[in-house]
Amino acid sequence: MSIDTTTAKPSDAELASHLAEEAGRRLLEIRAKLGFADGPALKDAGDAGSQRLLAAALAQHRPKDAVLSEEAVDDPVRLGADRVWIVDPLDGTREFAEEGRTDWAVHVALWQAGALVAGAVALPAVGVTLSSATITPPPAGPAGPVRLVASRTRAPRLVTDVTAEIGGVVIPMGSAGAKASAVIRGEADVYLHAGGQYEWDSAAPVAVALAAGLHATRIDGSPLRYNQPDPLLPDLVICRPELAETVLGAIRKSSAG
Repeated sequence: MSIDTTTAKPSDAELASHLAEEAGRRLLEIRAKLGFADGPALKDAGDAGSQRLLAAALAQHRPKDAVLSEEAVDDPVRLGADRVWIVDPLDGTREFAEEGRTDWAVHVALWQAGALVAGAVALPAVGVTLSSATITPPPAGPAGPVRLVASRTRAPRLVTDVTAEIGGVVIPMGSAGAKASAVIRGEADVYLHAGGQYEWDSAAPVAVALAAGLHATRIDGSPLRYNQPDPLLPDLVICRPELAETVLGAIRKSSAG
């Protein structure tokens, strides 16, 4: 991992961005080298290559910090640590292995003393990295129905119910990072998920979304909590703050039904 630290030690947010970008470049190289003929081999190579890069870089630049990664054995030492990096080396492995798809991501976030304090989401195939340090609120959305992004392969019934209740439209999309980024960038208004995710799926997107002034909670409106003994964090909603009350109300109505 090559980060210039000769002038100053990078901040945590700067490091998160550098790591996400570097891992993204590595993934593009793997994609170009292996091609798409053998999907399973490409997925495995992507997961492993990005994980090796991130693990080595964090060991070099933040050796005292703990790490929680989708692609590594969960070390319980993190539960007593003050600082824990939460990473998804390749979010959207399915999309990564499909030629032409750009909706996959790299997630790098830092949890410290009970809160997410830095995060970056790289979208390597479109050359974009969103950082909690530099993100700004999304531009105003266009007039028309509320735009919800949801899984293109396994959107839960809740999405259908909420979309109907608020008169919205669904935009199918791949990885969690890509969907959250669509809201952060103003390309959609709501990202709603229920039915199974882990901390690494949402930590970096949530860190950036909160820094952008967006609403980000569990679907019952409770806070998203990280560095828990069980990293399962099965649901979330990220949306424009002015839509939060409407979306949470529609969720409650669907759950009551």
